[in-house]
Parts: sequence; C-alpha cells; structure tokens
Amino acid sequence: MSENRAVVLLSGGLDSATTLAIAVSRGFSCYCLSFDYGQRHRAEIEYARVLADQLGAREHRTARLDIGALGGSALTDRGIDVPVTGEDDGSGIPVTYVPARNTVFLSYALGWAEVLGAYDIFIGVNAVDYSGYPDCRPEFIKAFEAVANLATKAGVEGNQISIQTPLIDLKKEEIILRGLSLGVDYSQTVSCYQLGTDGKACGNCDSCRIRKTGFANADLQDPTRYI
Repeated sequence: MSENRAVVLLSGGLDSATTLAIAVSRGFSCYCLSFDYGQRHRAEIEYARVLADQLGAREHRTARLDIGALGGSALTDRGIDVPVTGEDDGSGIPVTYVPARNTVFLSYALGWAEVLGAYDIFIGVNAVDYSGYPDCRPEFIKAFEAVANLATKAGVEGNQISIQTPLIDLKKEEIILRGLSLGVDYSQTVSCYQLGTDGKACGNCDSCRIRKTGFANADLQDPTRYI
C-alpha cells in the first residue's frame, strides 16, 4: 500500500480526539471507528463525526452493536445510577465500567484493519488519570496485541499488528496540552457519562471531574458547557 493506514477508535471524547490528532501528525491515513453500543446518550457519535472531519481522517464509520442489552453498567443500564462526586470512594472497579467494551471495540477495529491493509490500531486508553477500568491497562493492551497477531491473516503472514496507545502514560493535563498543540478543538468533544438532552455536561460524574481537573491543572479554561 502506498499510504500508511491506521484504524483509530474515536468516541467523541477528549482522549480519543487527541489520539486521532497524534495519529494524523505521525503521517497515518486514519480510518476512524465509532460505536453505537447502547450507551445512555448517542450525542458522542455526532461529536466523533465532526472531529473526524476536522482532524483530517480519511474515513469515519459507526458500527452498531448492542452491548447495552447485556446490562451490568451504569453507562448502558438506566436502572443503575451514574455515581456523582462524593458517592464513589475510589475502591474497586466502578459501575461505569462496561463489561468487555474495549475487547469488543478492538476486535471490530482489528477486523477493519485487516480489510484495509492497516497494521496499526490507535486507542486512547490511559493508565494514569482513568476511572479504574481493567481494559485500560498496559497489560491488557499487550495481551490483545499478542492475540491479534495470532488470530489474523496479517499476523500469520508476518505483518505485525500494533496496538498504539499514545496517551497511556500521560496525565490529563498533558493530554490536553498535547492536543491543543495539534489543533484539537476541545469544545467539540464530550466526556460526560450522563449528558443532558440540551447537550450540557453534568459536571459531577467521574468523567466530568477528571476533565475539569485536567483543564485546571493545565491552567486553561474548560470549554465544556456544564449544567
């Protein structure tokens, strides 16, 4: 292939937007993949579409699957409340963890990568300022990469698949500053676990808290519209 292709998982959030900008800056032709998976709000999908266009992705697709039908997470099951500030003591895996989500998402990305002839998959996982999710850890990424190279035609034929995690060791403020240097417009990203119908973030969930703290630590104004 004359172009260096990569599949980028794009949720419409701050981290995935930065990851896309980094992949583009490294010279990859980026094919972005978002998911309509039964999450509480689907506004993030439209944010992802806009970001893919703004940041120069070659193509953007949204895959539809219903992880939400299985329940087990506050992000997919409306019978489970999203914790707000002060309600989660930080111990254990939070109820906002979606069972096997990154495993499923990376599997879809791997399939598309094989179709495209792409050997790099970018995902914006972070092991520093994150919510305690087991599928954001370096150990998980290393294990999935090993599986990818065992289970694919590309891997068997010697074209090694690489799972790229450019944010994994960065603090949230470092991610924000990196993205701004690459032209990311963070007003076009959404992080809230329970975004209102008017598009405003709650300001109290774990994701909002981490986002606000990141902007504060970077001495920057947070462009998010909060309730």
